Amino acid sequence: MTSRTVTLLDVARAAGVSKSTVSDALQGSGRVAEATRDRVRAVAEELGYRPNSAARRLRRASTGAVGLHLPATATRLDYYMNLAFGAVERAQEDGLDMVLLAPSGAAGGRIASRVDGLLVIDPEPGDSAVPGLLDAGVPVVTGERYLGPATGPSGAVVCDNAASLTALLDHVTERGARRPALLAPSGSSAWATALRATAGSWGRAHGVAVTLRTVPFAATPAEAEAATRALLAADPAVDAVICAPDGSAPGVLRAAAALGRKVGASSACGTTSASGANRASDGNGRTGEGGRSEGGRSEGGGPGRPGGTDAAAGPVGAGLLVASCVDGTATRGAEPPVTAVDLRPAAYGRACAELLCDILADRAAPDTVRRHSWSLETRASTGSPG
Repeated sequence: MTSRTVTLLDVARAAGVSKSTVSDALQGSGRVAEATRDRVRAVAEELGYRPNSAARRLRRASTGAVGLHLPATATRLDYYMNLAFGAVERAQEDGLDMVLLAPSGAAGGRIASRVDGLLVIDPEPGDSAVPGLLDAGVPVVTGERYLGPATGPSGAVVCDNAASLTALLDHVTERGARRPALLAPSGSSAWATALRATAGSWGRAHGVAVTLRTVPFAATPAEAEAATRALLAADPAVDAVICAPDGSAPGVLRAAAALGRKVGASSACGTTSASGANRASDGNGRTGEGGRSEGGRSEGGGPGRPGGTDAAAGPVGAGLLVASCVDGTATRGAEPPVTAVDLRPAAYGRACAELLCDILADRAAPDTVRRHSWSLETRASTGSPG
């Protein structure tokens, strides 16, 4: 028996009470003893019962709140804070308070008694709290798809992360890169999985091996710096580094400076040609729609070319293009400013909250999937105007 087939009558039979008692117990209404109410809720959770739309409307009237679950690393990342602000703002427009859940989550039954619905952002199959949240008995909207085995959410808002990384890879090669690399996020979220897969598929399609280095999902600038140093030491021909994690780009810039690599000019082209500038202009502000959030050989440092004196660090003065899969304060305020994908996190949070509000109010059907747009912001780190 699955959560989609369990009925109030099933719960009533298993709990040894009437169907009306089950309805009152789950809605928090009627004269039901606390012990009976707890037993009914426990049985409903064990069977995987999920309320129908009528029950959801009644529950909403009794709680007036929705829950927000963010990844454990969210509190130190601008992206998730902006997303949360957008979600709170949109929920308030429907008269709903937003409850920020602890990263460890809580038992689904207890959550269902306090909120009308849930937002679960970037759900990781390895996050032990997520299955219980998805099976809490209230509508759930995820920001990005959940790739784990638990019950699916009621809806989702997704970005085309494959398209955004493709745009970055296309951009750096248009700017002269011949040996791009990606500092890819670890983990099994939809975002991380899509970026790693896209690096491989793009490389195969273009006959270019995209060098892949895995870093923590929320890598710090120091971790990104160490990874970039190791990357460039192992493969000095790398002439473009795309970093995935939010806020990690300054670490890539520090590594480039320490190794004498000139950020903003590729090793292949040295200086920007007029045709290259036109291509960058054509790509500036490129947008994509999501279904949330970086061939050949480098010519720098080869025989007969200037500056090739340090094999580990790469040719002194050789160019390095730098870009990020997530835009934010760190990329905009860097020196030079870093080309990045603007995932529009506040608007994304609003979109997630809007879908949940629409499902609660029966303005949208369960299992609705909406798409969220992004834009490519080109800046001086890839030789584009700042």
